Amino acid sequence: MAGVGYGGFWIRVLAAIIDGILVRVVVHPVAAIFGIGGLAASGLGLGLRHGVASLPLLIFGSGVLAVFTIGASWLYEAVMLSSPYQATLGKMIFGMKVTDLNGNRISFGRATGRHFAKWISGMILCIGYLMVGFTERKQGLHDLLAGTLVRRS
Repeated sequence: MAGVGYGGFWIRVLAAIIDGILVRVVVHPVAAIFGIGGLAASGLGLGLRHGVASLPLLIFGSGVLAVFTIGASWLYEAVMLSSPYQATLGKMIFGMKVTDLNGNRISFGRATGRHFAKWISGMILCIGYLMVGFTERKQGLHDLLAGTLVRRS
């Protein structure tokens, strides 16, 4: 495809930062209602031990936030990448789209697989992400596993 390149490492990092901020702006208030709301009940004396909230309530609040963040990140990315936009808002800002190897829109299932393959990219000392800077088509490990490309026009 003439005039189409691939999204490189740093531009994708910036897009990921934007997406991370957007997801957390939505998730944190919702999680606060459920998670931190449970901690607020401890202020009524329902979970206080010597003036400190009990550990189970702290774990509950943190757990709710983690579950909401993971779920929201997954749904946001999978829905946006499999939509006609083919990009998250962060990628759209920089003119990038995620496609299959033939340039077609990816399915929700493939977008889900790509999202969770990013965990593998991160677990191996982020080498899976660093691969973007060194592969011919700027693919990270998660892109190779999912059979995707990040194209930039």
